[in-house]
Amino acid sequence: MEIERTNIDGLLIIDLDVFGDDRGYFFESFSKRKYEEHGIDVNFVQDNISKSNRGTIRGLHYQAGDKAQGKLCQVITGKVLDVAVDIRFDSPTFGQYFALELSEDMKTQLWIPPGFAHGFSVLSDQAIFLYKCTEYYSKENERVILYNDPDLNIDWKVENPIISGKDRQAKLFKEIEKDFVYSSI
Repeated sequence: MEIERTNIDGLLIIDLDVFGDDRGYFFESFSKRKYEEHGIDVNFVQDNISKSNRGTIRGLHYQAGDKAQGKLCQVITGKVLDVAVDIRFDSPTFGQYFALELSEDMKTQLWIPPGFAHGFSVLSDQAIFLYKCTEYYSKENERVILYNDPDLNIDWKVENPIISGKDRQAKLFKEIEKDFVYSSI
């Protein structure tokens, strides 16, 4: 397992060790011990899986307060553009986003700690997306930022996106509350 730091403090790209032969492949998608050795010492409490069609955008979601979630994201089938937006006030990268293509062929994960809004777009005909969460879902603490906010200017790499009603009614980035304050991770 190799860890690559991104240009945004706290976001990590994780390349997993994959063992393949004529039968196919095997890899550990999560081993608490290995992640702790690399400084990701968190307790995952919930796994979420979504299946989405080409052009779907899900996000930008986050949870506030004591229900803030860290997410370990990966693609089971298909290909997505995974996006994390830094919403930690006083962060040198506040309001910046990081985007990474994840696919079933890559066996790569993205670690997104609390303090980021998260979303993804589907670049293949269908995608099954898995993410482990450090906190349970909380409707009361859920927040959504408008996926096509002009201040963020995210290139989702899809035309005519499929968007949920909740995501269409989201807040603008400049309207978010000061739920997270930056401290070096």
